[in-house]
This record gives sequence, structure tokens and C-alpha cells, in this order.
Amino acid sequence: MRALTVHPGVPGSARLEEIAEPDAAAGSALVEVLAVGVCGTDREIVEGQYGAAPPGEERLVLGHESLGRVLEAPPGEGLAAGDLVVGIVRRPDPVPCACCAAGEWDMCRNGRYTERGIKALHGFCAERVRVEPGFLVKLPPELDRIGVLVEPASVVAKAWEQIERIGRRAAWFPRSVLVTGAGPIGLLAALLGVQRGLSVHVLDRVTRGPKPQLVRDLGAAYHTGEVSVACPGVDIILECTGVGQLVFDAMRSTAPGGIVCLTGISSGKRLLEANFAALNRGLVLENDVVFGTVNANRRHYEAAVRALAQADPAWLERLITRRAPLDRWREALDRGPEDVKAVIELSPPSPAPPRSPPPHAR
Repeated sequence: MRALTVHPGVPGSARLEEIAEPDAAAGSALVEVLAVGVCGTDREIVEGQYGAAPPGEERLVLGHESLGRVLEAPPGEGLAAGDLVVGIVRRPDPVPCACCAAGEWDMCRNGRYTERGIKALHGFCAERVRVEPGFLVKLPPELDRIGVLVEPASVVAKAWEQIERIGRRAAWFPRSVLVTGAGPIGLLAALLGVQRGLSVHVLDRVTRGPKPQLVRDLGAAYHTGEVSVACPGVDIILECTGVGQLVFDAMRSTAPGGIVCLTGISSGKRLLEANFAALNRGLVLENDVVFGTVNANRRHYEAAVRALAQADPAWLERLITRRAPLDRWREALDRGPEDVKAVIELSPPSPAPPRSPPPHAR
């Protein structure tokens, strides 16, 4: 069968090749892969910046944002042939730490976790994969065209869960949220903010292409420029770029008692001059919180499925701005200036008939 593989640490080593059928030891469920999403992590692995092959192997099968269809599954696991599924990316460490033992592998404390398509486990960009049933999340049929968005949506579902947990430390009645960055994570974060009834603002540097209209069609406001000018004094900020200046500006721009969630990862290549003494004073005196979040566990995937099922499917499909077949995988990795989410299709589902959005979708 065909798979997209890379030699981690070797730039330009990605290639489409024939590999063996998946080993049954990898999982008792056999899944036909329909599509995988491409994100910055995949591009960094292809560029040789990141990634690790399984022990004893040189090459890694790419792909951690998946959509598949069950071909066979053991009885008693809640799965049947034909079910649409998404594979969970992270696996707990073998020790395990206290968090992994409790199913909170996204909060692993000793770093010995593994991740499909990223760290020491083959990914989903192969025509067929084996997966442990407990690491498959079932999707409703109406997500057949956009189920590949579940993995990035799980990241923001976790972010929102933690924001709300932190907010309960005091009497808290948030009204506004600013999302910095209108990429897939930012737009999905904005969607979940709208679903919570908040006044949502999105800040990005682009002025053309699909992003501004995607934001406005959510009923949210689109901004460019500086955080402090575009949207000062918001209750919540989700920082989705990792740009150092934006991170710093976000920490200075909330209302008292504000919460800043950092989901973007900085490259560390640019120095930033900042008055951290003044920042410290503001954070302390206003009871602000700044925290980081990454990855997701099963309940976050399930929350993501519910959020996407409530959204306008036509709006969600507009997030996927490029679809490339497996044999033209390079087209998905070569990010265009107006791309939001690129997807590699291995075996795309049949076109679905037109559907009306759910009555409660915005």
C-alpha cells in the first residue's frame, strides 16, 4: 500500500512509497484512511526540524490529522465497518506518569509519550492503518467532508475547557474574547467562542483572501494592526500565532482578571525587547492568568465532534482551501498565501447531497 514517509531530521526526504500492510499488533481496528490534514508541524518534520521514527526504523509515516472509515473492528468496542472515525494522536508513556495513568496523556509530565505521525509512532498518511479501538473517535455521517478538522478542533476544545476551569476561580462573567491568528486553530477557536455566546474578535495581518470573510460570517469582528488598538480590555485572549510580540501584547491587553491562553509555539529565532517588570506588575495587581496548552485527550476530541456537528457545515468546508490527492501530496505541503487548511485525500468520500445547516448553527 502507499504511504507518505519521511526520514526525520533529513530535509527534503519526504516521499510517497510502497510499504507493508499495517501490523495487527498496532491495533485491532483496521481503518481505511480517507484524508489527512496538513499543519505547521508536518511542514517542520518535512524540513528536518522535528520528528522521530519508531524505534529501530529510519522512516516515519507522516500525518496526525486524520479522517478514516472502519474496515474491521473487534466486537464490543462500539465500532462497526463503515463508521467514520478520527484517530487520537498521542499515546501515554509506558511508565506511566500520574496524568497518563488517568487518561490525561495530553498533560504528560515526563515527556515519554509518543505521537502518531510525529514522535516514535507511524502516522495516518497511509492507505490503511491499524489503531487501538480506544484511540478512535466515532463521527456522525454529516462530518464526512470535514471530519479531518476534528484534531485541530480538539486542541481548541481543550483550550476552552481550561479557560473555563480557570475562570471559575472567582465570580466570572466573560463577555469578549480576542483570537490572535486566523489560521485553522484561530478560526476554530473563534467558532467555539461564538458557540459560547461571546463577542468574538479575530486579529490577523492579512487583509485579503478568505480569512476576513470567514470571520465575519461567524458573526465575529475582524481586525488588523496591534492588539492594544484593535481590541483592548477583552476578558479572554487565545493567542494562536506564537509570534513573540503578539504574545507579549496579549499579556498586557486583557481586562482585570483576564485569561490569556497560548496555543502557538514561538520559533525562538527572534529576540524581543520588553519591559517584563511592568508586565509582572500588571499580571499580579490585576489577578491575570497566562497559561499554555498543547495536544488533547479523548474527551477533547469528543467535545470537538460535538462543536463541529453544531456548526454550519458549509462554513467549515470553506476552511479547507486546498485538497490534493495522495500522488500530488507536495501541493498540500506547499502553503499558499491564501490557504487556511490543506488536506491530502487518500480515498475521498462520495460527494454528499446538499444539506441545510442545523437550526442552531450560526
